[in-house]
Parts: sequence; C-alpha cells; structure tokens
Amino acid sequence: FKYYRIPGAMEKIGDKSKQYQLLRKEIDVVLPPGDDERSLQAVKDLHERTYSTIGNVQAMGYDIHDCPPQPPEGYPYAFPILDVLNNWPPDDPIPRPDIHQSLCVFDYRRDRSKAWLYRQMEKPFVVKGDPAVAQAVERWNHEDYMKKLMNTVPHRTEYSENNHFMYWIKPARSSSVAQKLRRASNRKFKQPIIEAPNNWTEPTKMMRMTYEEWIGHANVTDDKLGPDNPHWYYRLIGCGDPPNCDVGSSEYLFDELTFFQPKENQLYLTEHRQQKGIHCRFGMKGVIAENHFDGSRNFVVVLGGERRYIVSEPNQCEMLALHPKEHPSARHSAIDWSDPDLESFPKFKEAKTSEVVLQAGDVLYLPTNWFHYIISLTLNYQCNTRSGVSTETMQDIRKCGF
Repeated sequence: FKYYRIPGAMEKIGDKSKQYQLLRKEIDVVLPPGDDERSLQAVKDLHERTYSTIGNVQAMGYDIHDCPPQPPEGYPYAFPILDVLNNWPPDDPIPRPDIHQSLCVFDYRRDRSKAWLYRQMEKPFVVKGDPAVAQAVERWNHEDYMKKLMNTVPHRTEYSENNHFMYWIKPARSSSVAQKLRRASNRKFKQPIIEAPNNWTEPTKMMRMTYEEWIGHANVTDDKLGPDNPHWYYRLIGCGDPPNCDVGSSEYLFDELTFFQPKENQLYLTEHRQQKGIHCRFGMKGVIAENHFDGSRNFVVVLGGERRYIVSEPNQCEMLALHPKEHPSARHSAIDWSDPDLESFPKFKEAKTSEVVLQAGDVLYLPTNWFHYIISLTLNYQCNTRSGVSTETMQDIRKCGF
C-alpha cells in the first residue's frame, strides 16, 4: 500500500498497482468510506420502483418480508412455471408491478441471524441493506468511476445476434477425436467429452473489448433494442490467489467488493477456502441468460440496474429438459422459455418456479444445483462468487444424468 491504503484491502489479494490505489484515493475523498447512512440512501435513490408479490401469505404460509427464524415447511413456495412466464414474458423487459416472488427478503442489520440460518439450511434468500454492499454500489454508480476503474483493458465479451445467451464450451473437433479423448478420459478422469450434435452452431461469439467499447454497444435507446437485435454481454474475472486465471484479470474486485473477500465469518462465502474467484457480468437491457444450474454455492450481487431471476429447485430437473453432460451447453435447458414448445417438451408445463427482481444493493443466495434464468431489465452490473458444494440435492441432479 505504497500510495494509499484502501479500506478493507487484504495484504496478499487484490490490486496493488499505483494506478488503482490512486483511483481509490480520489473516489474516497469524494465518497468518504464509513458513512453507512449516506451509502444506503444512495442505493435507495437508485431504485425506480417496487414490486409486490402475487402470492398471498395464506397460500405461501409466510410473509417474504417477515420470514420466520427457520425456513417453513415447503419453503420456498413455488408457482406453476407457465403462470410466471405468461404474467411476464421473458422477452419483455418492461417491469410488472406484481410478480411471483416467494424468496425471503432479509434486512442485513435486522435479520442477519435469519440469513445465516437459511444459508446453513441451504435455502435461497435475498439480503438488502448491507452497508458494505451499499458502499460499492455508490462508487460504481458515481459519474465516470467505472470507466476509470477498468481503463483500456479489454475483457471477455459475448455477442449474440438476438437477446438470448446460451452458455457453451468448445466441443471436440471431430467424432474420431472425441472417441480418442473419451477412451483416454475414461481411463484417467471419467470426465465427459464434449461433442457437437449434428447441425450445431456456436450460439454466441466470443471476443474482447474495453468497457468503453461495450458501453457504446449496450447503452442505447429502446428503439435499437428488442429480442431480434444484437446484444453484448460483458465479463470481468477476479482470480484471487493465484491472480493468473485470466488475461487482464480484474484483481481490484477483491478491493471493491470486500464482502466477497475470502475470509472467515463472511455471510456470502460458506467455505471461504473453496472460493472460485469473483466473476462479474454486465448486461445490456433485454439480455437473457438461459436456464441452468451451477454445481456449487453461489452468492449474486447487483451493483447497478435491475435483473430478474426465475429460480427453480433441483427437484424440477426432469421437467426442464437439460442438455446432457456431453453437449456443449450441458446443464442448460434446451427449451426456449420465451416461446416454449410444449409438444416437444410436454413436462415443462408441470414445472414449478418463483421469481425475484434484484435491484442495486441486493444479494441473492442460490444453493448448489438451484436453477436460474436471468433477464436484464436495464443496463446492469452483477457480480457473483462461489464457495464450496453442498450434497443435499445431488440425487435430484443425478436423475437427469449429471
């Protein structure tokens, strides 16, 4: 910390460069750290709307804003998936005042003990009002701070010809190569070999661009948006220790998001020694990340804008028609939720789910193997961190071949 000691920074993890330390010194003069009430008010000022839940307390058995100390039986309440999608079609980012929300919402200062217990019970929930999160939100929404923070470093960017973004990994070059790899893999690691189905094409294009270039694409008027127009999805990676998992990694994320630092007694890291870095995705309005599950615990924070999450329990696996583990988009639903083909996927209409809109300052916990389908309602900043794996729902996922 030769040029400025960043509040809350760790000794060995984070950005130790002169450029970053001087930038933080500059912003900390404008927004002095430690004024929790100012930061929390700044977060409230960013919120343009509120959302009411369609489910009533009698049907769900609890009030999402005053949840009991322990998860009630059947928590979280789930709604028929077609009710959720028909009420608010995914391709339409225009907010709805009433949504199918059933996840508990905890105030960080009032309900922290409840959040700890729900996390221990591996149940999803939302946290609001965390002062440490609010400080990061305040910085990231202050004038040109983000432009200065990321400077001219090019970062990973995905491009889609429409608003849908399906995750994929590069398949083997040919079936003969796949067979050789499979034989070698089965002998050593028993890992699946990724093969491209007939007529499969890459759903998105990968590239790198600067933050300013991405903003030029993403921050456009509504007449240039729409589900059939091009969209760009921006990504940052903070590796941690060692800091070399990606070209131009964003190690300052550990200084910006101190609540995601790998320390003991962090609400947002269940097993801090198992942390897999900090990953951020910046979405332009309308971007959809297709339904999928992650095989680890996941805490998600929105630092600007709004994102809609449609979440489903792992026991809904068989109704969601996942691509198999040998597919380039394994773990992801083959169904277009914007226009579900119920003849090809008749079980889909039996699925149950719920939704929540995350606004700046909100943190969402998704336990291991929970499904999530994400819609960017505005231009937004979202980051997440994963830490460890729970085994409670592995049997549900194995039924689907994983």
